[in-house]
Amino acid sequence: MRRDDRDDPFDDIFSEIERMMEEMTGGVAGDAGFGGDAHVSVYEADERVRVVADMPGVDKDDIDIKCDGRHVTISASTEVSDYRERVELPARVDEHSASATFNNGVLEIEFDRADSSASIDFS
Repeated sequence: MRRDDRDDPFDDIFSEIERMMEEMTGGVAGDAGFGGDAHVSVYEADERVRVVADMPGVDKDDIDIKCDGRHVTISASTEVSDYRERVELPARVDEHSASATFNNGVLEIEFDRADSSASIDFS
């Protein structure tokens, strides 16, 4: 007698486990970044903007950070996957004021806010 897979009581559980594993490993293409574990948050203070990214399994030397004043792009590559996250900042920042730390898989980047407008002198 042939078993009908549609009647398998564990089919839904195994399907959910498979979906979660694909999400964690980034699926076949591996483009979900760091097994789907990366999380980026942006915080604002009066004169500062701070970006915090959880990057488990990444080495400090593999991280590349770029900023154009309105967006910050964080890239890294591991043996398992490649990661690239472009985050829109809530305010214009002075990209030359950036400072970054990486400790226990957590990347923190701080920026000074840029002046919202420049003064123009009449001559």
